[in-house]
Amino acid sequence: MGKTDNKMMRRRLMNAYLSSVISISMVLLLVGVASMLLVNAKGVSDYFKENMQVSVLMKQNVSDEAALEFRESLENERYIKNTTFVSKEQGQRELAAQLGEDFLDVFETSPIPVSIDITLEADYVSSDSLEVVKAEISKSKLVDEVVYQRSLVDALNANLSRISLILGVFIVLLLFISFVLINNTVRLNVFARRFTIHTMKLVGATRSFIRAPFMVQSAFQGIFAAFIAIIVLLGMMFLMRSEFAQLFEIFRLDLLLVVMGIIIFSGLAICLVSTYFVVNKLVSLRKDELYY
Repeated sequence: MGKTDNKMMRRRLMNAYLSSVISISMVLLLVGVASMLLVNAKGVSDYFKENMQVSVLMKQNVSDEAALEFRESLENERYIKNTTFVSKEQGQRELAAQLGEDFLDVFETSPIPVSIDITLEADYVSSDSLEVVKAEISKSKLVDEVVYQRSLVDALNANLSRISLILGVFIVLLLFISFVLINNTVRLNVFARRFTIHTMKLVGATRSFIRAPFMVQSAFQGIFAAFIAIIVLLGMMFLMRSEFAQLFEIFRLDLLLVVMGIIIFSGLAICLVSTYFVVNKLVSLRKDELYY
């Protein structure tokens, strides 16, 4: 009968340990996702900025050859990310798709000029910088007009700043919630062994001696949970790569090591801090307080 009770007790402790590890790993997964967004915040911002298009409209008498030479000179500028040459024929096809095939019938000659679509380096996608870029490109005698949507640029920068602020607040709240959830999980796990702690105290064990095995177990628990969270996160990244390849390009994989470090550190720190305070509290309890 005693052996059966011991087996049941070990099974309950093992189930409690596994459930706490799984709970902690799920919380750490959320920390990992939030950290991934945080460390890649600039990359996400740059992605949207560098996909905003600026059109350089050439004068009507500019040939394709002259426009291509001007395009090559533009590609050497510090603020240029990419350039795309748009011939008159291509421009006509694009407008025909939007306005209908017969939209040019009212013109004697085609009003569609040769143009160059450019995307800028992210640091130059702001109203002030774009005006400087526009003035510099417009100095060329080949250029008729530089067109971009100023309202879109202002809205993009304002929304990215707002999103960064919201993301920062979300991450702070998430870390607080993570600490509370993991702290409660560790507290329940340690509290279930409060009578063992009391027995050790009765035979003269010091606080540090009582605390040591719990701290070691808590460290392993935090690391184990962190590795589970990392494996799940890597699985999510792999799925994103196969299903959303363009979105996956935003994230810098070299920063994934930083995120892994944050997950492991969070799991270790929260588990150890929670265990430290919980064990100290239980050691201070009197025998009659152990039942409440």
